[in-house]
Amino acid sequence: MLAQPQTTLSDSQITAFQNDGAIVIRGALDTAELETLRSGIERNLREPGQLVAVASRADDPGQFIEDFCNWQRISEYETILKHSALPRLAAQLMRSQTARIYHDHLLVKTAGTKQATPWHQDQPYYNVSGEQNVSFWIPVDPIPRESTLEFLAGSHRMGWLMPRTFMTQQAKWFPEGSLSDIPEMTLPEFRERIVGWALAPGDCVAFHMLTLHAASGSTSQRRVFSARYLGDDARHAPRAWRTSPEFPGLRERLSEGAVMNDPLFPLVWP
Repeated sequence: MLAQPQTTLSDSQITAFQNDGAIVIRGALDTAELETLRSGIERNLREPGQLVAVASRADDPGQFIEDFCNWQRISEYETILKHSALPRLAAQLMRSQTARIYHDHLLVKTAGTKQATPWHQDQPYYNVSGEQNVSFWIPVDPIPRESTLEFLAGSHRMGWLMPRTFMTQQAKWFPEGSLSDIPEMTLPEFRERIVGWALAPGDCVAFHMLTLHAASGSTSQRRVFSARYLGDDARHAPRAWRTSPEFPGLRERLSEGAVMNDPLFPLVWP
């Protein structure tokens, strides 16, 4: 049995998130919520959405499967996003008076997947500006330290770094050299700042959308649900490129710089 979920955070946890851009939260979901989330993930895998993709190579012995923006059709996801402790925790971590859903993201690596997730930031792929944001990475399977998500502590303060394609590492959207590149993580000054945690089902990591992160392949099944939230200062930032995920029709409903006040992004706190 899981312990009672952590529904509030200490000042030290909030400060660590603000300083490092990533923390671990043990027991973020209780037993019933964890079963609800497992059920939603299995439903999502049986009934994939329009944005589902296989993000591993054809010759990989496993598969890395991603899907986005399914909470409106998968009631289990909606329950977790709206009615678990996550909205309260998000507001606390962001030091925000409000929290609104941004989107959900399913990430499944089947047993034996070799495809690594390279170092990257998330916010360049998104259509939002602002500093108050948080992503929760929540496994429903045990995650050993070698297969977990890793972070470069403090990298959310480095500004935008060059986004690249995951498969070929080509510069994406910006001319080569126009943004600072992701640092060489094998250098000692960066290796010593890398953090990551073995996780039990119901644990999660919370991270800022500009925090550099990466993950290796997985020898065992790794089913993960990401819940993403926006805070008070989040604003619509239409891009010249197709965002991941894309929100069709949003440009016509929300002007640039507008509060993300749209049915796609409901307020869930307070």
